Amino acid sequence: MIQRKPEWLKINLVSGEELAAFKELKHTMRSKTLHTVCEEAKCPNIHECWANRTATFMILGDICTRACRFCAVKTGLPTELDLAEPERVAEAAEQMGLKHVVVTSVARDDLADGGASVFAATIKAIRKRLPLAAVEVLIPDFQGNWDALKTVMDARPDVLNHNIEAVRRLSDRVRARAKYDRTLELLKRAKEMQPDIPTKSSLMIGVGETFEEILETMDDLRAVDVNIMTIGQYLQPTKKHLPVEKYYHPDEFKALKEEGMKRGFSHVEAGPLVRSSYHAHEQAHAARDAIAQAT
Repeated sequence: MIQRKPEWLKINLVSGEELAAFKELKHTMRSKTLHTVCEEAKCPNIHECWANRTATFMILGDICTRACRFCAVKTGLPTELDLAEPERVAEAAEQMGLKHVVVTSVARDDLADGGASVFAATIKAIRKRLPLAAVEVLIPDFQGNWDALKTVMDARPDVLNHNIEAVRRLSDRVRARAKYDRTLELLKRAKEMQPDIPTKSSLMIGVGETFEEILETMDDLRAVDVNIMTIGQYLQPTKKHLPVEKYYHPDEFKALKEEGMKRGFSHVEAGPLVRSSYHAHEQAHAARDAIAQAT
């Protein structure tokens, strides 16, 4: 049965100055031949975020080697690797005057290091042009290649993000080739490599999980010292993707945020339209303050 979207999921389009800012950012991305996960994954917050001059760069092309059942990004076999991309990302970030830069990628299982070296090069290029900007990376699991993870951590991003996406019971059904325990292992190792760098993970709900399973996922993330958690409503991007099993009410998201904060996360962003990079600057600020106080 196809469920009708509730009122609280309606998105207000921007207008006036905000629309102009949106069009300007889109022109910047196209002029530098760059991709954003905002567009590729059909993010519901694209107008709000772009109007506020915030975007998540997607490096390593726009073709993913995995076919997760929730994701709208194109899947297939990539044919090239653009080694000039990091500098173009840095140029765009500088042109936009960003203070918090988020960089993610498609999964590149065809590469020996999964693209870790390009992540590291992108972090360094942004730092060179914007030394005061924070750089957050949302990385794939590199198929459990911990040397690749070390390459990224040695470049010292300000936030290391890797999404758990679904509760344990549904992980194999929702994600392609990714493993629930491998995600936890990656987050654990990242914190061991660089204890002062905040780690972050996102959970997508509405695909058949129970409330208790959501709480168990929170406990699993806290057990590996994850600092930031985001929780958002799954929205079916096309008819071929997983159907929505439940639309959570904003009050339920509020309750989940409270449960997360009780468990010791530095910051929990939870809401129907929340995505991994939504309000990323505020999330990172809260996590860095908490880590500084703890040490």
